[in-house]
Amino acid sequence: MGNDFLSYITRLESMAFFAGYPLVYAFVYSLTNQSHPKSKNFFTILAQLLPFAYALAGSLYLGLLLKNMYPDYSLKAVVGIFQQHPIKIWGLLSILFWIPALGKKTILSLLHSLVFFFFILKDIFFQAISSSNKELLNTDMHIYSTSILLNVSLLLIIAIIHYLFFFAHRKST
Repeated sequence: MGNDFLSYITRLESMAFFAGYPLVYAFVYSLTNQSHPKSKNFFTILAQLLPFAYALAGSLYLGLLLKNMYPDYSLKAVVGIFQQHPIKIWGLLSILFWIPALGKKTILSLLHSLVFFFFILKDIFFQAISSSNKELLNTDMHIYSTSILLNVSLLLIIAIIHYLFFFAHRKST
């Protein structure tokens, strides 16, 4: 029972950081101008910044994991946590999108986040089959809406930083 509860909490934590990303991704890409893919309008630039916002979510997730591990940062404790909950490793892989070569492939960040979105779809499917546990679906929807707000906020933060660097670089030349 204790391990199931910890697995459930781990799943909710990872969903809170990553499950809302596919909807944000779809929304931003629906607003880009696909008829002119080389155009540099606001939404096209936002679409290019999506993987970096996803990497920022992964960095925040790493911060949460480090906070939860405090004060025992021993190698044994770290290995034990990741062996019990491999979804944490998958979540931490999102940090790799800080690498510019991966950051340019926005579809990879979407594919990575679909694993977390699957948890919500699975709970909706099981709720449709048996209407026994409505609290589970309510919790999932609350976590999902929080995740959407987090991912939108992170995208806006990355966009602001991008434009600050753009204007600072433009003024220096």
